[in-house]
Amino acid sequence: MPEFYPSIGDAVGAAMLHNIRLAYGGKASGPDAPLQARHLPHPSADLDSVPGMIARLTETATPHEVAGIIEEVIGAVVGALPQLTELVAATADWTRARLTFENPHHNPTFETWTRLAAATRMLRDVQEELEASEDMIAACPAELSDPRYRDEVPALRTRELLTDVLGNDAVADTQPSAAQNPEAGRQRAARASSPHAAIQRTAPVAGTTSESPTSTPPPRPPRSR
Repeated sequence: MPEFYPSIGDAVGAAMLHNIRLAYGGKASGPDAPLQARHLPHPSADLDSVPGMIARLTETATPHEVAGIIEEVIGAVVGALPQLTELVAATADWTRARLTFENPHHNPTFETWTRLAAATRMLRDVQEELEASEDMIAACPAELSDPRYRDEVPALRTRELLTDVLGNDAVADTQPSAAQNPEAGRQRAARASSPHAAIQRTAPVAGTTSESPTSTPPPRPPRSR
C-alpha cells in the first residue's frame, strides 16, 4: 500500500480492498506487499478534509461556520458523506455480484450484502438528518452557555484523531503561521510564558560558562597504508 493517499475516500477504499483480499486468502500485489505506515497530513494542511473540518469544529466557531462545515460534509458533488455512502454502496454491489442461493442454510455472502445494504440505507438517513439540521445549526446562538447545562446531555465524540494523540509539536512543520492559525499561536504563547518554560530557558547547563572557548579539533590520526 502506498504511504500517502490524496483523499480519505482513496485511503478507505484501499483499506477495504486489502481486507477483502485477506478475507479470501489473497495476497497483496506489488513490491510493497507488507503493510506500511502511511503518512497522514496534519488537519491544518487541508482544512477541507474530514480531519480539517473536525479541527475547525471548535466550541468558539460561529454558527455560520459550523453550518458551512455541515454543508461541505453533505455536498452532493464532493461531500464526504455522499462519497462514503457511494463507497459502501459500491462495496455492497461488489458483494451482490458474488451472491448464490444454492445452500439456503449457509450463505455468508448474502449476510455480508445485507449488512452493507443496511449500512448504505443508514448513511442515506444520516444525510437527510444533516440536511434538515443545517438551517437549525445556523439559527443557534453564538454565545456559549453556562457549563452546568452541558451536564444534562452526553458528549458524543469518543474517538481521538492521530493529531489529538501526538499533539501540536509532533506536526509543527505542517502547521500554518500564527497569523493564519491564531489558536495555535495562543497555545504556543501560553507554553512559552509558563513558569516551567521560563525555568528551562534560564537554567544554566552544568559545566558551561557564558563564553565558551573555541576548541581546536583533535589531530587526525595518520592514514594506514
